[in-house]
Amino acid sequence: MSSAAAPALSPATAPAPADASAQVAEAAPAAARPSGRVGLSAASSATAATTPTTTTTTATTAASPATARASTTSAPPLSDEQLARRKRRRRYITGAIVLVLAAAVVVLIARVLVSMTAVQDFLVTYPGETPLPAAAPVGIPIWLEWQHFLNAFFIVLIIRSGWLVRTTKRPPASWIRNNEGLIKTKGRPKRISLDLWFHLTMDSFWFLNGIVFIVLLFATGQWMRIVPTSWAIVPNTISAALQYASLNWPTEDGWVNYNSLQVLTYFATVFLAAPLAAITGIRMSGAWPSKAKINRFYPIELARAIHFPVMLYFVVFIIIHVTLVLATGALRNLNHMYGGQDAINWWGFGIFTASLLVMAGAVLAARPIILAPIAGLMGKVGR
Repeated sequence: MSSAAAPALSPATAPAPADASAQVAEAAPAAARPSGRVGLSAASSATAATTPTTTTTTATTAASPATARASTTSAPPLSDEQLARRKRRRRYITGAIVLVLAAAVVVLIARVLVSMTAVQDFLVTYPGETPLPAAAPVGIPIWLEWQHFLNAFFIVLIIRSGWLVRTTKRPPASWIRNNEGLIKTKGRPKRISLDLWFHLTMDSFWFLNGIVFIVLLFATGQWMRIVPTSWAIVPNTISAALQYASLNWPTEDGWVNYNSLQVLTYFATVFLAAPLAAITGIRMSGAWPSKAKINRFYPIELARAIHFPVMLYFVVFIIIHVTLVLATGALRNLNHMYGGQDAINWWGFGIFTASLLVMAGAVLAARPIILAPIAGLMGKVGR
């Protein structure tokens, strides 16, 4: 660069004007001896005349390594994908900071509220739970423990595959259904990505597991533990929320009765969020004809607008649920859900850890090299 080379040229080495070069050339013959070395003197004069140019070239050459280092150290321009990834990372970091600050504000407000006399009287009147019907069962049966594991297993894979469907621009493979056998349509099956095939497959298993869960829930009376049976659940839910927010955990015994906030949350998850996820997911399937009558009153855009927020709800629910399970008596809570006993030991924790390893292994195994042969049993896998 010229700006880098300019400081290297001192006045002593600056190029001489053209008339100065001529004067040097004219003075050289006069200073030379009258002998046969006139040619040598002329040659020396010519060399002296061209010395400034050589010096300039040397200075420029000396500056070139610095220029090379500057060009080497300068970062190359980022691609659009790298810029988008950087923006997403900044949004995630900003969002995390905002959430932490918001949580701190909520805790501060809750602690101020529970210190007031009126709020303390409210907490005494409504301790955070409502009594169950007399016929309500006690404890958690083994079928519910298995249902809990299977539900967690499928939902983790559903969330992961759904996120890949939403964010992957170039799927590694595609799949098209065999239009034969039990499922046969008039139109030609649509080609979908392998990620979407896996997502829909896990949805199907999760849906079947949910049907079994609902049937057993009402057949065994366990529904009374997660379905509100009294309006008193409303103030008790507010009481439980205040106790959680102030970090003074409400007294509870999940083996016998959930607190009111848990009851409403489980009810919303089982009877509202899960059906919404299923209904919107089915509507987003590519099996629907483009000119189907359902498009008039239930367009696919509406299903997409509902489906993604429902997925976010499940993500938030899982994070809060697992956090509170571990923070409010991990060994006892895990024994309730995995060990089938109301005791404090490491049995339920061991089963819980094994289930996490199974889920992690399934997530790692859900790759095209493994999924493609399985998908090939039900259709054709290609690029």
